[in-house]
Amino acid sequence: MVPDTEDHRMARDLAAGAGAVLLTARTELVAAGADERTIKDAGDRRSHEWLMEQLATLRPADAVLSEEGKDDPARLGFSRVWIIDPLDGTREFSEIRDDWAVHVALAIDGAPTVGAVALPGLELVLSTAEPPVMAPRPAGRPVQVVVSRTRPPAIAVAVAEELGGELVPMGSAGAKAMAVVRGEVDVYVHGGGQYEWDNCAPAAVALAAGLHVSRLDGSPLRYNNPDPYLPDLVICRPELAAEVLRIVAGSA
Repeated sequence: MVPDTEDHRMARDLAAGAGAVLLTARTELVAAGADERTIKDAGDRRSHEWLMEQLATLRPADAVLSEEGKDDPARLGFSRVWIIDPLDGTREFSEIRDDWAVHVALAIDGAPTVGAVALPGLELVLSTAEPPVMAPRPAGRPVQVVVSRTRPPAIAVAVAEELGGELVPMGSAGAKAMAVVRGEVDVYVHGGGQYEWDNCAPAAVALAAGLHVSRLDGSPLRYNNPDPYLPDLVICRPELAAEVLRIVAGSA
């Protein structure tokens, strides 16, 4: 089954719309003196509710898997499943940073086919509606490996060391993946702790941009599984993929 052209545009518009909801909510909450926990929780809730209302109206025949919603096992019987993360990077959102995101994706028969990642703090949406063009890698720049701000995974450190590269700290998963798409960094390697909503939309956008996207063992990312835990991935420039996968395999 192939997506309708409108699916791509809809994902883009939904991600942008949810981003606007979040920016408005944050401004209101900060003005009211809310603490970081309140800002996080309210942002998650408002974005989730808005996206669910939109999807119920626009795609009532499709299933939805949201980080903030109760999982309905009935989704396993659907070919088309929207996989959303209403607010990816609650910490960064509450700290008034820009490295957080909104993920809206459509998996069709398990493949990350349609996707949009909004970076509202940067007033930017990257999507499969207008696939990004992969920027050339600057000559002479050491390989840039993007990692968590607080807990760089050992596997990413190993990749950077073997490639003579540098670690670049950044916030949410979507922000990291889109940094590769935008050419700011070269490699995003993650070894544990993610779910389908963390990487489905980023994977769809990265694939549309011509990047390498896979599990750590090189196999494709597949979605709408009974257990949505999908802990590992590699998103990188295609010319680095073989080396990255070799290093990852040796570090296992």
